[in-house]
Amino acid sequence: MLRSLSGLTTRGRCLLAAGVAAAACSVILNERDLLRVAVFVIALPLLVALFIGATKVRIGAARRMLPGRVSVGSPGEVQLDLWRSGRLPAGEVLLEDGVPYALGARPRFVVERLPHDRAVSLRYPVQPVLRGIQQVGPLRATITDPFGLCEFERELIAHSRLIVVPKVVGLWGLPSGAGIGAGDDGSIRLHAGQGESDVIVRQYRQGDDLRKVHWRSTARRDEMMVRVEERPWRGGTTVLLDHRAAAHHGTGPAASLEWAVSFAASVCVHLRRSGHRVRLVSEHGKALADAPGEGGEHYDNLILDALAALQPAHQRDVTTGHDPAEGQELIAILGTVSNETVHELARFRPRGIRSLAVLLDTPAWSGGLSAPEHRAAATEESAELLRAAGWGVVVAAPDTPMPQVWAELCRSAAGRGTLIGGVL
Repeated sequence: MLRSLSGLTTRGRCLLAAGVAAAACSVILNERDLLRVAVFVIALPLLVALFIGATKVRIGAARRMLPGRVSVGSPGEVQLDLWRSGRLPAGEVLLEDGVPYALGARPRFVVERLPHDRAVSLRYPVQPVLRGIQQVGPLRATITDPFGLCEFERELIAHSRLIVVPKVVGLWGLPSGAGIGAGDDGSIRLHAGQGESDVIVRQYRQGDDLRKVHWRSTARRDEMMVRVEERPWRGGTTVLLDHRAAAHHGTGPAASLEWAVSFAASVCVHLRRSGHRVRLVSEHGKALADAPGEGGEHYDNLILDALAALQPAHQRDVTTGHDPAEGQELIAILGTVSNETVHELARFRPRGIRSLAVLLDTPAWSGGLSAPEHRAAATEESAELLRAAGWGVVVAAPDTPMPQVWAELCRSAAGRGTLIGGVL
């Protein structure tokens, strides 16, 4: 009874109050006709509330995402199917679906009368501006009787998941001479010389184990050469994404992290569609996705879904302790990095295997100037340290188109020397 009365609208409460007042006046004035009217006025909202609460009026609903995966900036659509079961004719139904701000405005619909024998379809658009796993819902319905005296709020559908993947920009070309992903090593593998194609050597570095010195190559080159640690060869490219919160600037869709995620998605999809195996790892070497060079769109979605769910990391420094690419070619997309981070990345990378980096001028994402002469001194210093370690480096600003960054990265790869047989 109390639950039914709690659903009275303002109109129902006013009508109930008017009936009580009329009943009181009829007693004082001894007017039986007025008392009959008062009883009717009081009984009407009470009977309506009890009737709606007791009858089995059910409104069913279903939600569909069209499609279930949307990229940032692309339009999507949500379809709501609504139907009614029960004998009591439903009155006006107010629908409101919970939509996060990153998908657009919250939709509201008013359905005056639901048919009994068929479903009513409603659609509303979504325009995601930020990647992530977005939760749509719940869908709430406010149901009123035909007289507007009573209303009840019900939750028809709980949450539904919508995957908002980063925007993928079309890229062209590949680094020249690369052996990425084809299953072989192209021109990158290091051979000790004729007759010893299975031995990979490099120049001696301070701290190397003297037991790994390859004396035949040392005598031939007249400099100390050591064997590279043997590992199974797996062709492909590793894309490293620096997603530390401390390494990026800006907030929301205009943050440098979102630019880096979108560029990483574009590079991974471009390489994979070109037939190359792609490994996506974090700045700590943690594998995020691994997609072969063959296969359908499923493998693209595997990479994009991993990037959609990626959250900023709270570590301040990069501590890999090993080669994050595991001997493969490496393309690193870096935010603000310290000198220690540069040394941490470079010291485990053999010079004979190509290493490329896109270094974000992150202060420019905070509203600073992005012209080359105004770049942060730390950015330029990091770029020079990476170049000195044999990396190809491109510095990216917010207004630099991604295809241009990729083209410059390909040119920087062509300009890097490759150590083959000990000759640079």
